[in-house]
Order: sequence, then structure tokens, then C-alpha cells
Amino acid sequence: MYKLDLPVDMRESAAIERRKQRELERQSRIFNAHVRTVGVDLHALEQQVQERQNQEEQECRRDAAYAADMTRNDKIIMLMEKRRENDIRALDECVNKFRQEHQQPESRREFDIYDPEAKKKDKPARVSDDDPRCGISSMQKFLGEDLNDPERKKLQQAQLRAWSEQQSAEHALEAAKCARANHLNDLKAIELDQRAMHLEREEMECRRNLNNAMKEYNLALARERCANEDDAKQQAQEDNFTEISNQVFSDMLTENPSVATSAFGAHRVITDRWKGMSPAEVNDVRNTQHEQIEEAKRIREEEAHNDKQWEDNRLAQAHMSIIMERQQERLRIDLNKQQAEENHRLATSQKQRKEYIDKELYTNDPTSKFFTQFNTSSR
Repeated sequence: MYKLDLPVDMRESAAIERRKQRELERQSRIFNAHVRTVGVDLHALEQQVQERQNQEEQECRRDAAYAADMTRNDKIIMLMEKRRENDIRALDECVNKFRQEHQQPESRREFDIYDPEAKKKDKPARVSDDDPRCGISSMQKFLGEDLNDPERKKLQQAQLRAWSEQQSAEHALEAAKCARANHLNDLKAIELDQRAMHLEREEMECRRNLNNAMKEYNLALARERCANEDDAKQQAQEDNFTEISNQVFSDMLTENPSVATSAFGAHRVITDRWKGMSPAEVNDVRNTQHEQIEEAKRIREEEAHNDKQWEDNRLAQAHMSIIMERQQERLRIDLNKQQAEENHRLATSQKQRKEYIDKELYTNDPTSKFFTQFNTSSR
């Protein structure tokens, strides 16, 4: 079958519309006798080209200023992001150092419960040969006992003293390194601040240049607008003088009603010379207005009567729709009951068929030897 519901290519449609539009514009130019015979205003076109070039130059300068501003903002953001990363790294280092120095497992209250050296730190079974804990039937000496406990403690105290001195030296060295790192961080912060101030001065200079360019452009527009307003005022003044002289030297200011009579018929008047309606015309207008008021009143009464009929019809239809919805609900309930009975019957039939297939039809189950006879040849 042929697929006819293909998606429309928007680009192709747009290209077709552009070609049609260019063809229509070309026809308007070719079939216009004035443009074809008289030509175009070359001076006006050159002026438009010059204005377009000036506008493009101004847009280029403005885009360059915006691009410089965006570059400066990107640099500032990168510097601030780098400073934030350094601060986070320094904070993490301080936290780890604090944990290593002040949060060792040995400083916990419950360390003696899971101390791996607990057996080594425990009191031996016998301190010496005359230990009072040893009774009459106790053995006096076991293999592997440490009978030189006092000497060993002295050695351990000396070693602990050396370790304390070494730890103090390491703390002093670590404090010196920390002071050096803080000094370098302060120097780096000063450098970043100076760079940010330099970028801010460049930004202010760029804004100043942009404001000067915008000021010159606005002044040029203001001068052009003032010149146009002066020309418009001069033209309006000349038109007013012409109109005044026409009013003075014409029949406009006379009270002769025949001046407003039009040459196209007695029922038509010249609006700029008309002096008002006669009493008969005023009475005619009032009669017409009274007839229009009566006609509008009759139309409103008819509309009110029609609205009442529509409202009655709407109420009747709503009542009928409620009755039909109740009937549909009852039909739906009956259909659900029938469907449930049909599903129960089908389920019973399928269960009986499955029992028949499993217990009576397929009683001989295939063995593994049955499957070994397949895929034994290369053909």
C-alpha cells in the first residue's frame, strides 16, 4: 500500500512560499507602469543605503561592547569559581587534619570494648613469683611469661617520651606550614582582588564609551526630529493661512442656506457650508427616532420571548438527558453482569480444556534423547 500520511517538510514549504512571494513581488514591479517607465529615486535609495550602513555600524559597535562585557563577566565568574574551589579544598583539609589530630579511635570512651590491643594491655595472670593471687596449688611459672615488666615499662615510658617530643616537633612544623599556606592564600586573594579591580575599571571604560556612542546617536535623532517638527510646523502654518484666506473670500461665512445645496440633488448638502436643519427636518428626524425606539422595544420583547422558549427547551432537554443517562447506566450494569457470566463460563471451559490436554492428550512427555536427534547435520 502507498503511505499517504507523510509528514510535511516545513523547510520545503517555507521555500515554496518564499518563491511564490518573490514571484508576486516581481509581477507587481513588472506590471506597474509607473515604476517601469519612470524608474526609482536614486538619491533616496543612496540615502537609505547610507542610513542602513550607519545603523549596521552602530549595531556592530554595540555587539562588540556586549561581547566584551560578556567576556569580562565570564572571567570574573571563573575567578570566583576557582576561589570557591580553593576555599572548599582548604576547609576539607582542615576537617581532615582535625579528625587526624583530635578524633583518633583511642580518644573514644568505648575504645576499651573493641581495642585490638586489649589482651596485651590486660593485667597478666601472675606479676611475680610471690604474687598473692597464686594459691597453693597454682603453678609458679609458665612458658612465655613476662617477668621483666618493670624494665619493660621504663623502656616504654622512654619511648613514649621520645614520641611526644617528636609529635611536638611535628606540630610545630605543621603550624609553620599552615602559617605559610595562609600567607600564600592572602597573597593570592590580594592578587585576585587587584585583577577584579582592573576588570571593573575596564568595564567602566567600556560602559562610558557605549554611553557616549548612545548619546551621540540620541543627539542625532533629536536634531532630526527637531528639523522634522520645524518643517511640519511651517507646512501647518501655510495650510492655516490658505484655509483662512479661503474662508474669508468664499461664501462659507454667509448665512445663505442655498450655499450648502449640492449639485447632485436637493437631498444632499455640502458639509463644510451647511448651517443647520430646518424645523421640518428636525421634526422628521424626531419622528424617525421615535419609530426606531418603538422598533427596538419590539425587538427586545421578541428576544425575551425567544430566550424564554430556549430556556424551556434547555430544561426539557436536560431532563431527557438525565433519563437517558439512567437508562444507559442500567444497560451498562446488565452488560457487566452478562460479561462477568460469559467470562466465568469461558474460564471454566478453558480450565476443563487444560485439564484434558494435561491429563489425557499429552501424557507422553519427551525425554532428553528426543532433543538430541536435532541439529546433527550441517545441511
